[in-house]
Amino acid sequence: MPQLVFADFAPQLVWLAIVFVALYLVMARSAAPRIGAMLELRRDRIAADLDTAAGLKRQAETALMAYEAALAEARGRAVAVITAARQQLALETGRHKAELKQTLDGRVAVAEARIALAKSAAIANVRDISALAAGEITASLLGEAPDAGAVRSAVDAALQARH
Repeated sequence: MPQLVFADFAPQLVWLAIVFVALYLVMARSAAPRIGAMLELRRDRIAADLDTAAGLKRQAETALMAYEAALAEARGRAVAVITAARQQLALETGRHKAELKQTLDGRVAVAEARIALAKSAAIANVRDISALAAGEITASLLGEAPDAGAVRSAVDAALQARH
C-alpha cells in the first residue's frame, strides 16, 4: 500500500495541503455564499410564516371571541323568549282555569238545584205514599177509613220529629 510507505509520506502531506486549500477556496468562493443565501432565504421564509401564523392566530382568537359573544347573546335571547312563553302560558292557563271553574260552578249550581227539586219531590212523594199507606193500614185495622187530613197531619208530625 502506497500510503504506508514512509518515504512518500512528505509529498503526500504537501499534496493534501494543496488540495485542501484549493477545495477550501472553491467552497468559500462558490458553494458557501449559495448555502448562506439559501439559509438566509429559509430563515426569512420561516420568519414570514411565523408572522402569518401569529396573524392568523389573532384572527382566530377574534373570531372565537365574536362567536362566544354571539352565542351568549343567542342564549340570552332564548332565555328571554322562553320566559315570555312561560308567562304567556301561565296567563292563558289561569284564564282557562278561571273559565273552567266558572263553567263548573254554574253546572254544580244547576245540579244542586235539580237535586234539591228531586229531593223535595221525593219527600213529597214519600209524604203522600206514607199518608196513603197509613190510611190503608188504619182502615184495615179499624175496619173504617180514617180522615185523610188527620192522616196527613200525623205523617207530617212523624216526619218532622224524625228530622
